[in-house]
Amino acid sequence: MDLYQAIQELYEEKRRLDQAIAALESQGIAPVPPVRRRGRKSMNDAERKQVSERMRKYWESRREPTDG
Repeated sequence: MDLYQAIQELYEEKRRLDQAIAALESQGIAPVPPVRRRGRKSMNDAERKQVSERMRKYWESRREPTDG
């Protein structure tokens, strides 16, 4: 099979798929919604301040020399 013939067959298959999709959509079948990715939660100022304070205390405790 040569490359030109393979491309022609793929275009024909695409045309048939487009027709099948159009027929299904015309019957009132809703398209499948795209998968939504979960985004990062945004923080308000109070939450950001709490996290900042918590991390400051965490790193202070990590810097303290241990007696051991």
